[in-house]
Amino acid sequence: MALQIFKSGATMNFLKKKQTETFFSYVILPACYFLFFTFSNATFGKEAPYSFSNLVEKLSPSVVNITTSSTVPNRQGLNPQLPPGSPFEDLFRDFMDREQNGTPRRQRRGTALGSGFIISADGYVVTNNHVIENADQIEIEFFDGRFMEASVVGTDPKTDIALLKVTAQDKLRFVSFGDSNKSKVGDWVLAIGNPLGQGFSVSAGIISARGRALSGSYDDFIQTDAAINRGNSGGPLFNMDGEVIGVNTAILSPNGGSIGIGFSMSSAVVEKVIEQLKTFGETRRGWLGVRIQDVTEDVAEALGIEKTDGALVTDVPEGPAKNGGLKSGDVIIEFDGKKIKDTRELVRIVGDSQVGKKVLVKVLRDGKEVSLSVKLGRLEDNMASSQPVRQKSKKVEFAGMTLSNVDKEVAEEFGFDASIKGVVIVDVKPGSVAEEKGLKKGDVIVQVNRVKISSTEELKKLNEEAKRAKKTSVLMLILRNGMRRFIGLPTQ
Repeated sequence: MALQIFKSGATMNFLKKKQTETFFSYVILPACYFLFFTFSNATFGKEAPYSFSNLVEKLSPSVVNITTSSTVPNRQGLNPQLPPGSPFEDLFRDFMDREQNGTPRRQRRGTALGSGFIISADGYVVTNNHVIENADQIEIEFFDGRFMEASVVGTDPKTDIALLKVTAQDKLRFVSFGDSNKSKVGDWVLAIGNPLGQGFSVSAGIISARGRALSGSYDDFIQTDAAINRGNSGGPLFNMDGEVIGVNTAILSPNGGSIGIGFSMSSAVVEKVIEQLKTFGETRRGWLGVRIQDVTEDVAEALGIEKTDGALVTDVPEGPAKNGGLKSGDVIIEFDGKKIKDTRELVRIVGDSQVGKKVLVKVLRDGKEVSLSVKLGRLEDNMASSQPVRQKSKKVEFAGMTLSNVDKEVAEEFGFDASIKGVVIVDVKPGSVAEEKGLKKGDVIVQVNRVKISSTEELKKLNEEAKRAKKTSVLMLILRNGMRRFIGLPTQ
């Protein structure tokens, strides 16, 4: 009996153990795996899908091909130079005579191809400005084979964005913008467009870099290795949620073909441009009215500040900034509550700001933080600055430079207005500290340590004052081809 009980107990323990093992194998382990991979994907980003087909099928109907045509003016004065006695001389003379006698050649038509995408059911289409620029006729080809003529709502050459409109009888399939600021380097992206005029085509890749600038002040490009070729211009760059995070704009290539370096204007920029084009038919950007440069280490040292963050004001012409009390030599560190890292960031933030808005601008001035209220103007209405007066010439040596006061003769020699007030660099010694800092013959020094100068004597005096104050460098404001820039030079 006892033996039977023992055997029964052992059996029960064995069965319980097996049940536990089974529960662990079929319930606990799969749950752990699920949690692990979910956490991994959330932490390290989404894995590449096995196929993009479902996403492509969903998005393609909202992507369009764009064909433009324009009149190309005839080349005037076509008169080939032939050797005297050439057998072709009479032939070409007859040809030119016929054209001059009222039988001109027909005007040529030029065509261009590009891509675009629909952003609303009522027919708004986004593309690149360079795709439709100077076009007489714009034709949209839809994914289903339909063709429609489009009209231009507005363009923005600064960001190379254009907004078109088609009139359709039915509601159109469209796509929405996503937040490009949330995208990360390494994220998967899709490019859909009309490369090389071959029709609808898809390429996939990853985001290679963000915040790229090419040539414009408002550039904020996403760099991708998804294949982008001619004809892709104006097409969308999608994230894996099917949202537009960029407009394919340019490629970097030695031969005109894709080498895996493509650039898409970020949706963070495009959305704001589109909103204004819809509302006004044009962009209306805020204007602060300052000329600025980045703060370099030598300039920071000369100003007595620790960081190189901010935008250094080089000139304040008539306009909002001057009215608000900004001065040359101020370092803008905050604009409308946003910290300013460099000039590019300031330009973009100001441009995105509402015209007429009053904003708080924080600057560093003489080592102290100063807050100023500025009412923004409109960029398109900006004005140029002016400058006065002169002095007789006297040449001195300073930091490897030969300097001269500005007079009529010097101004004529270097091709600038004799009324400019400052000291001109007439020579730069090779290998000198001035050459290392990028100073050139013909540059005009208009300020030293934020004090305006009109003679070499004033420059030397300010340099001596800096030495007595135990400063290791002097801050010079340089005028070159109408542009101003601060440079820090060691005291002499």
